[in-house]
Amino acid sequence: MSHDDNDLGSFLRRRRERTDPARAGVVTHTRRRVPGLRREELALLAGVSPSYYTRLEQGRDRHPSREILQAIAGVLELDDAERSYLWSLAAPALFTDAAPDREPDAVRPGVLHLLRRWSDLPAFVTSPRRDVLATTALAPRLNPAWAQGQNLIEFTFLDPRARQAYPQWQDISLQAVAGLRATAAALPGQLDAFIATMRKSSDTFRALWDSHDVYDRIHGAKQLQVPGVGLLSLEYETFALAGPEGHVLYVYFGREGSADEATIRRLAAG
Repeated sequence: MSHDDNDLGSFLRRRRERTDPARAGVVTHTRRRVPGLRREELALLAGVSPSYYTRLEQGRDRHPSREILQAIAGVLELDDAERSYLWSLAAPALFTDAAPDREPDAVRPGVLHLLRRWSDLPAFVTSPRRDVLATTALAPRLNPAWAQGQNLIEFTFLDPRARQAYPQWQDISLQAVAGLRATAAALPGQLDAFIATMRKSSDTFRALWDSHDVYDRIHGAKQLQVPGVGLLSLEYETFALAGPEGHVLYVYFGREGSADEATIRRLAAG
């Protein structure tokens, strides 16, 4: 999943360093020289021995029990996506299913029919590695990344148009990598080659990947700078399409009654 063969230890260390000792219940009366919790502090709070936790973080023990994982996750205050990721690192066999070795690119005919009917919405379907497989006619008119054949990750980090399209590019790039890591955790090994290529192609991607941020964002808002139109603020929802392909449907829309919604309608009509 990365260049590192100790992703479990790296993830634990990153999260430990970001945990506020006071929030975790650690009382100190001297100046701390390291950020976050110390290993022995986390071990004590999780109810394990410091030597065992050290082995876990250093990669010398990679199969902690469910109870230990739950205790550590509680101390680190991991959210649902981070807990799923932690568990996938410690017990990857449990996350391996009967998914095909090669990811199918074909979008179901029924989904394609829906996209053709949604003439007034920017919507598109992606693969797990964020290849855009099918779109509504309106989607690529708003964002070149949403054109069939594009890859959302490659566009964000390798295409100079991305920083023009995304006024909040820094936030978008962080979210893109954190979301990809969540997907990669659920599909052990399937995205390794793509991630390795991106790590070599983009220093920024590599730095964000190595930060081990992970979450699965299923809805939100995004600003787009559209040539000839201006700044649009759009909300979005995502829908996982049932099936082994792992396809996801993204639908963007303007807030009801907003100028952005009116602009979308005007563009669709034109």
